[in-house]
Amino acid sequence: MKECVHFFSNKPDNENPEGEIPQFFFVVSQKMNRLLPGWMEGQKLPCVFDVIFFSPPQAFLGNSNADSVVQHKLQHPVIARYVRLIPLDWNPNGRIGLRLETYGCPYNSDVVSFSGLSSLLYRLTPRPTQTSGESISLKFKALKNSGILLHAEGQNQHRLTLELEDGKLLLLLRKGRTLSPDNQHLVSLSSLLDDQHWHHVAVEHHNNHLNLTVDKSTVVGAEQGIGSQRAKRNFHGCLENLVYNGLNLVDLAEQKDQRVSGNVTFSCDEPVFVAMTFAGPQSFLWLPGGTDPSSVGLSVGLQFRTWNKAGLLLTFDLLKQSGAVWWYLSKARLHLQIHKPGRAPLELSTGSGLNDGQWHSVDLVSGRGHLTITVDGDESTAAHVSPSFPIIAGGQLFFGGKQLKISGQECMNPFKAFQGCMRLLTVDNQPVDLIKVQQRLMGNYSHLQIDMCDIIDRCSPSHCEHEGSCSQSWTTFHCNCSGSGYTGATCHSSIYEQSCEAYKLNGNTSGFYHIDVDGSGPVRPQLVYCDMTEHQTWTVIQHNNSDLTRVRASPGGNQYSAHFEYASDEDQLAAIIGQSEHCEQELTYHCRKSRILNSAEGSPVSWWVGGPGGGHVQTYWGGASAGSQRCGCSLQQNCVDPKHHCNCDADRNEWSSDSGLLTHKETLPVRSLVLGDVQRSGSESAYKVGPLRCYGDKNIWNAAFFDKETSYLHFPTFHGELSADISFLFKTTSSSGVFLENLGIKDFIRIELSSSTEVLFSFDVGNGPLGVSVKADFPLNDDRWHRVQAERNVKEASLRIDELPVATQEAPADGHIHLQLNSQLFIGGTASRQKGFRGSNITPGVRPGCPGHCSTYGSLCQNQGQCVDGTRSFSCDCSGSPHSGAFCHREVSASFKPGTSVSFKDLNVWPSSSLRAENICLSFRTSQSPALLLYISSDHRESLALLLNKQGHNSDNKLEVRYRLDSSREAEILRSKVKNLNNRQLHTVTINRLADAVSVQVTTKNTETLQNFNPFYEAFLSLFFADSDDLDPELSRLASLGFTGCLSSVLFNSISPLKAALLHPNSSSVSITGSLVQYSCGSTSTNQNAAETTHHLSVGTGQPLVNAIRSDSALIGGGIAVVIFVTLSALAVMARFLYRRKGSSQSQEGKTVKPEDGPELPFSSQTSSQNGPTENQKEYFI
Repeated sequence: MKECVHFFSNKPDNENPEGEIPQFFFVVSQKMNRLLPGWMEGQKLPCVFDVIFFSPPQAFLGNSNADSVVQHKLQHPVIARYVRLIPLDWNPNGRIGLRLETYGCPYNSDVVSFSGLSSLLYRLTPRPTQTSGESISLKFKALKNSGILLHAEGQNQHRLTLELEDGKLLLLLRKGRTLSPDNQHLVSLSSLLDDQHWHHVAVEHHNNHLNLTVDKSTVVGAEQGIGSQRAKRNFHGCLENLVYNGLNLVDLAEQKDQRVSGNVTFSCDEPVFVAMTFAGPQSFLWLPGGTDPSSVGLSVGLQFRTWNKAGLLLTFDLLKQSGAVWWYLSKARLHLQIHKPGRAPLELSTGSGLNDGQWHSVDLVSGRGHLTITVDGDESTAAHVSPSFPIIAGGQLFFGGKQLKISGQECMNPFKAFQGCMRLLTVDNQPVDLIKVQQRLMGNYSHLQIDMCDIIDRCSPSHCEHEGSCSQSWTTFHCNCSGSGYTGATCHSSIYEQSCEAYKLNGNTSGFYHIDVDGSGPVRPQLVYCDMTEHQTWTVIQHNNSDLTRVRASPGGNQYSAHFEYASDEDQLAAIIGQSEHCEQELTYHCRKSRILNSAEGSPVSWWVGGPGGGHVQTYWGGASAGSQRCGCSLQQNCVDPKHHCNCDADRNEWSSDSGLLTHKETLPVRSLVLGDVQRSGSESAYKVGPLRCYGDKNIWNAAFFDKETSYLHFPTFHGELSADISFLFKTTSSSGVFLENLGIKDFIRIELSSSTEVLFSFDVGNGPLGVSVKADFPLNDDRWHRVQAERNVKEASLRIDELPVATQEAPADGHIHLQLNSQLFIGGTASRQKGFRGSNITPGVRPGCPGHCSTYGSLCQNQGQCVDGTRSFSCDCSGSPHSGAFCHREVSASFKPGTSVSFKDLNVWPSSSLRAENICLSFRTSQSPALLLYISSDHRESLALLLNKQGHNSDNKLEVRYRLDSSREAEILRSKVKNLNNRQLHTVTINRLADAVSVQVTTKNTETLQNFNPFYEAFLSLFFADSDDLDPELSRLASLGFTGCLSSVLFNSISPLKAALLHPNSSSVSITGSLVQYSCGSTSTNQNAAETTHHLSVGTGQPLVNAIRSDSALIGGGIAVVIFVTLSALAVMARFLYRRKGSSQSQEGKTVKPEDGPELPFSSQTSSQNGPTENQKEYFI
């Protein structure tokens, strides 16, 4: 079929040629008439779906001359009766000429109209039970924004309802007879469907699969648990071609089939409401006011819809220019202000939420002595006032607009311009014919789109990701990301790091952190414990029972079962395990006459379930290979009975155990444990399943090195049509190069180092090339790692380099939003093989590892710790530091009970027996004086002592350093100027000696004092170290008094004696007498009661979440001896630090608490330190 419409136009540029055509699907071809000296170079083509209501226009290119034919095949089928052409550009020397040809096919239509009171009822023959699916398709045009389109009931009380609610289409599905939320499903799709356009709907339901399509949008699946049903209203509008499982129901009704009953009409002659669109501040309409001189009042009514909270609806002068009236929206409420000279403004307001995009009717009615404004006909909420003067329009009524002439003066109104749609205008109860206004037969207008409501719902579908809430105005939308864990214009980017390893690179220490393993992906952030040790960074995920648990057999049961629930969801666990290089979980079984694997039948007596999803049965145990049906002792060949593969299978009366680590990621985590041999007489057992622990982030250290500009890596096409983020680390010495590039036919995306100080992110999504760049004030080609974070979404593009401010580029308003790429993604180069990047990118590559991490991260190592480069990472060597931890940041300190002493001796430390210099550093806090802090002696009766002593007539407590390097002479005493060092505050002392020059530095809370003692007398030139049984009598007396306090971070040259005693107590160089308790000296409060403090993670700060019981206890006594090459009888430093919990008078130090129901077993029930934080393990951050 071919239809031609020939017409020529010689109209002004603000009018548009129109033509009527039959209804069909069509394509358009265009040719100019050679008799006319002009042609259209561009046009918009709106199509009419009913008598005069035009759909939003589409732009097409036209002719560039009068001879050629331009043909356009529409992307989607169009059903229309009228076509309107809006010329955008043409030959400037001629007029418009046009010949339009359309091609298509006939369209068959079966239509039924519903008035809001009418309905149709179909009684269809039941379908065969083996039929598993059903389908429904229809078209509808709605005059009201709510109403039931279709309701169907089937066998077993299955129900399906298709409903329009506030312009959105809802599909409600209920299965079965019960009203359980699990049996009720809801699908919601599209919005603004009450726009008097025809909309196509298709429903497909097969078994458990449900698809709903509205126009071009499809949603798959449905939400559960919709709760109570909503209030129902009948549909007001028209249905067309209603087909159920291939049966045309409208045709059945027209044929008066006996299965159909109802009261409807088979046509669609519903009234058409002509609307107009106010697009901006320049859009306004003015109409003449009332002309009846005897009138004593005024009435104005209209309907509007908008997304804006504010906007001027109407303004006019009062009669005889005696004032002005403003009718407007503010904060989504309707307001009226009347300004009259010499009087206070008269104000009214009513309504709420009027910016919801729905049609709202508002009325202004004034009469003799009364004035009323009403919203949506609700008289109960109407606002009333009784003015003392008449409210009568003195002339023109202005609708919308911004700059107006009011009361004879040019003024800018104080209210925002209205952006939205209006219809059904009435003045003095007379309807306004907007078609006459369009033809300029009534009033006047500017920048109005008449016969069209061009409202767009930018929140349906919502571009806000990760449950961000969408709000909108007339021109844009906004995403509120609060509480979502994501940020950015569309809540796309996570505010958390992807792993514990990433937090470590930021300098964070052990603690609780939120991690987002897949970044902007669908897996939610999760709270984990990051255990950052000196060698690995562990991610620890706890479950509901990681303690040692005694097995108690249930009466009548043959098995014991334990189930483990993890703090992370299933997808979160899978993401962590998949991204980690190594995962492990401790599994321990203590037994007495309780077997694990062997039984009389040969099948395992006990097993565990592990792996993704529900897991699978596993019959190997800790330390053995997956699937081996063995225990770890079998692999090590040290089982107690060589005939068995597990210690417990020896079935002895003595306690034994099988323990080890499960390291096969495919079988982790442990989901449940089933123990079978627990009912026999004399059987006893206990088990322990530790938390899941993983280390190694496959993404962070996955580096590729590019040594030529022509080298590159290529990957499948990058898919980021609506939103995408790219992040990587790079290091280079080149001044320019392309990091990545992906091309489409016209679209592209590229990130490049454009200069030694600038990174450029450029792209094109069909609106022309755009770019955003960040320029640093430091070189980026310094062979250090730099981080690039780029994001592009429908609202903006952003780029960030390291910690520099984010640069953004807004997307064009209402432009193209889909990024369409089709080539391969090139990393480190371009498709043209030019301008390649030279250096290292941390992104999937072919040569793993880029050396030189310490140049970037070496500064994270503190307190004399040394950065050590690894192939894929770095670490801090704390062997020469008195501190420990991932960054040598954690103080090593202790409190002691009376009688506790520590001796340290290592003759292999120095190559010779003499020292001409020493460096000593330690921290302490105490309330005692005098007190001996540190003592060092040699076999030549030389010694060095550090003590607090009372000096002067005021008995000020000062620090003394006593050097005795000649046994025939008295000790040289060096006294500091700092007073009151026994004030229970933390103080740090540093002593440096080189030959005859000594400096002593004392750092208190707020001050730092340095004293130099120079020259020393000549006899003090060297210090010899060996054993000695002699101790100075005065120092012996001080040592006998003990030391009340805390000692921390003790360093003598490269030796940390206190660290060795606490962390390596079994070393041959260390001798400990009494009970040694590790404790923190960092707290400076004198409060003797402990306080519980929770540190919460602020968004984006990267600080840890810590639940710490901090003790600010008093210092009440004890003793410590730190002896470097001294006799075993020498006690040099004594301390005791009593830790008390709040509200308790019992000391908790060194005490193991046994659970009330804990097993009385001959092995420890304490959790190993490798299992992460427990109630008795606290991380302190100073």
